[in-house]
Amino acid sequence: MKGTRGDSLDDRRSSANDARKAMLEKFRQKVQDPGLQDRLAVRKAQAEARDARQKERDEQKAAEKARIEAEQLAAEKARIEAEEARKAAELDEMMRLEAERKAARDARYAARKARKQGNRR
Repeated sequence: MKGTRGDSLDDRRSSANDARKAMLEKFRQKVQDPGLQDRLAVRKAQAEARDARQKERDEQKAAEKARIEAEQLAAEKARIEAEEARKAAELDEMMRLEAERKAARDARYAARKARKQGNRR
């Protein structure tokens, strides 16, 4: 069988405890390392700088989105105003044509009335 070297339970326990102690000692040495605090401070500063850059990019995206929406709103407003102006001009043209037709009709009626009165005399 694999793993059976004839070690007793106490031998395995003691070797596991030794391994734990060695890892703990290694960790303690890293924590007490003066360069560790400097490296952690540098990492923290880098993370803060990265977060600040990300926040700035997000703000720029929001400003760009707002600018685009404002431009679209202005374009839509201009389109609506142009459509209203076109409709107003069309209405004015229709009213002018109607006035011309009425004037022509009134002239025909006046001419016919004049002819009828001329025939009576």
